[in-house]
Amino acid sequence: MKVVTQLLIVDDNPADSDLTGDMIRRCYPGVAISVAVDGTDAIAFLRREGKYAKVPVPSLVLLDLNLPGKDGRIVLAEVKADPELRKTPVVIFSTSRDHNDILHSYALGANSYVTKPGNLPEFISAVTSIGNFWFSHAQLPREKR
Repeated sequence: MKVVTQLLIVDDNPADSDLTGDMIRRCYPGVAISVAVDGTDAIAFLRREGKYAKVPVPSLVLLDLNLPGKDGRIVLAEVKADPELRKTPVVIFSTSRDHNDILHSYALGANSYVTKPGNLPEFISAVTSIGNFWFSHAQLPREKR
């Protein structure tokens, strides 16, 4: 049985999701990456509904809070309230430094909260640090094939 690590990046900013995905692929080539651009798609992806019926189950979700439509706060609340999804670790990766966003995210069950830096070297460092912890040290739930 092959165990595969799957990452779902939920971010409406293509520059951020592309750079995040590129850095993870470069440092952790065994990680398969999918992207959802809004909260509605993220929930459909996680529940494997509609066009996402055959997608792999993510081992980890990187979730931006400020999404169009269904924002990341609602996505996080739905994921952590769902008995099938709540075991999936969710890392908030957002530009928000608002103390209430941080507190609320943890209250909803976020597994960690990382603020997106505003410059490229620090952004790369943040993504590398997330990858280092979650893909090198943490034990993730994974789909067995």
